[in-house]
Amino acid sequence: MNRLLDKERLKLGVCYYPEHWPKEMWREDLERMADVGIEVIRIAEFAWTKIEPQEGRFDYTFFDEFLDLVEETEMKVIFCTPTATPPVWLTEKYPEVLNADVDGSPFYGPRRHYNYNSFIYQKLSGRITEMVAAHYGIRKCIIGWQIDNELNCEKNVFYSESDSAAFRTFLQEKYGTLDVLNEAWGTVFWNQTYTDWEQVYVPRKCYHDTVNPHQELDYIRFISDSVRKFCRMQSEIIRKYQKPGDFITTNGMFGNLDNHQMTAESLDFYTYDSYPNFAYCLDRYSENKSDLKDRKWSRNLAEVRSVSPIFGIMEQQSGANGWNSRMEAPTPRPGQMTLWTMQSIAHGADFISYFRWRTCTFGTEMYWHGILDYSGRENRRFREVKEIHRRLEKMKDVAGSHYEAQVGILRDYDNIWDAQLDRWHQRVEEASRQAFFEAAQKSHTPVDYVYLDHANPEKLKQYKVLIYPHMVIATKEQAECLAQYVEAGGILVIGCRSGYKDVNGKCVMEKLPGVLSELTGTDISEYSMIAPDTGKVTIDWGGTELEANVFADLLKPVHGGFLKGTYTADYYAGSGAVTSRKMGKGKTYYYGSAWNEDTAEIFLEKLGVKTPYKELIEAPECCEIAVRRKGEKRFLFILNYAKEESIVILKTEMKDLYTGKRIKGNISLKGYEVRVILLEE
Repeated sequence: MNRLLDKERLKLGVCYYPEHWPKEMWREDLERMADVGIEVIRIAEFAWTKIEPQEGRFDYTFFDEFLDLVEETEMKVIFCTPTATPPVWLTEKYPEVLNADVDGSPFYGPRRHYNYNSFIYQKLSGRITEMVAAHYGIRKCIIGWQIDNELNCEKNVFYSESDSAAFRTFLQEKYGTLDVLNEAWGTVFWNQTYTDWEQVYVPRKCYHDTVNPHQELDYIRFISDSVRKFCRMQSEIIRKYQKPGDFITTNGMFGNLDNHQMTAESLDFYTYDSYPNFAYCLDRYSENKSDLKDRKWSRNLAEVRSVSPIFGIMEQQSGANGWNSRMEAPTPRPGQMTLWTMQSIAHGADFISYFRWRTCTFGTEMYWHGILDYSGRENRRFREVKEIHRRLEKMKDVAGSHYEAQVGILRDYDNIWDAQLDRWHQRVEEASRQAFFEAAQKSHTPVDYVYLDHANPEKLKQYKVLIYPHMVIATKEQAECLAQYVEAGGILVIGCRSGYKDVNGKCVMEKLPGVLSELTGTDISEYSMIAPDTGKVTIDWGGTELEANVFADLLKPVHGGFLKGTYTADYYAGSGAVTSRKMGKGKTYYYGSAWNEDTAEIFLEKLGVKTPYKELIEAPECCEIAVRRKGEKRFLFILNYAKEESIVILKTEMKDLYTGKRIKGNISLKGYEVRVILLEE
């Protein structure tokens, strides 16, 4: 058991930068942190030069002095490897460590401007990690390590010469020969055939961005592989020096990276950086009243939970955010810090670390506010953190509990990455992803994200319903895994455009949906994007009207399948739109279109999983409902995202964890208020 997520209680932390402040302020800051209930600080992620001011000359004085002071207190420390920001001396002497744009121009910048595949950067990053871990790892105040900072943030594509060289090695190990590579990439198209490995590069600038899509898919896999190797290199070094009980993590969750595999290889658990205030940035704000705004971060938190069922938040919104060059967002309103903290906890976080303690008075992030403003005086946010700590003390039993969901939304990295490259795939994927999230949130139907490439039939069994909106790339192994789930009693739903690509992203020549045909009992006789002049395309499913969205697969039942719904509009009126097949104790459905919010809600209702807590609570759409379970205890979170008062109805008597009182009937929640209630069996 690690020393942060110990399943005993919820903990608060904060990001602190002693290098930004006079030493005379350190003790006061640590004492004030403790006063509001903060017990963990994260340090050093951007402080390479403080430890290695010149190449090969190491000076531990600065952080030794700070940690000496920390050890006079009860404060604990998460120490970071400082590799997210290479020193100026390093990039000046070794410009090959820099990332490059697609045209080959190098990137210079204040952070995250390196490439993972530079041999010299790997060497120097390994050395600074070794020196830091060896020197500071024995410190009693250190309880864990963060690797780098926000891997793949800022840029998640890499075009340096080092990347092309490493890409060739990656492909040689994967394919062995150029003949196999040429076949996998379909290079005979447009005369792209390679005759020498030196002809192979990472994608380069070309007209209309028409890079070979199969090359691009492998390129993203290569990026993920490069990041994971960089992370694993540091993790293996730290493991040599860490004390028993100390943990290793990293933070963020960014694209072109298999976070599940990285965590399994290198980390004890994952942490996320949660900034719901982005929803209120001037350049992102939506006037649409149905837009879920800050509530959208629940989707991100569900993604994190798929990696680590119990996780930490390394950076939680605490103030206004923005750089001097972009991202302008207001100060959180009274109660919003608490709301966003409880949003994270509701989804599985047992540790919340706020970004940051003091607002920096200089640099690019001088408008990215922390708990304290520039003056450092006690303010509303300071008092709100203190109240949050008081509430967490009353919620100790929540620690170690798991989010409860009957519905799993299936995903896998190959399909995520393919949807980035393929407009046809992207259109249906974005529509359905948004539809299911909004329908689930507004109908109070908790869902998990389940990654099929990191799951097995046993894991899948915990869900009553699994939905894979668009399983474009599909393999026989995945189909067999899903068949075992269905035969054991599960309900599986698969949407249009499924099964038509192989693992290289090439379209298959089997009758569609390819390897999913027998599983779903479906044959797709024809398919089309819904033409822009078509108008509303409707589907009749047993007397219930659905609206097709974006695409239409025309279906026929085969392999024991049954026709459940038909199109009632355009030239495909009368053609199959929904099929179903019984398998063992379970059932599969194939839906021939993409979802909108209303159709997603209808599916949840017809499959018997909509609003699972309706016998206990009735809540308006502006409130999110989440439940965490530990043994026989269940904890109901009610989060009001509205500025105005909301009324929920508790249909049975329950215990309010904040007040200790038993409550029932109409319960008023002020704007942004959260209630956490013990559900008694």
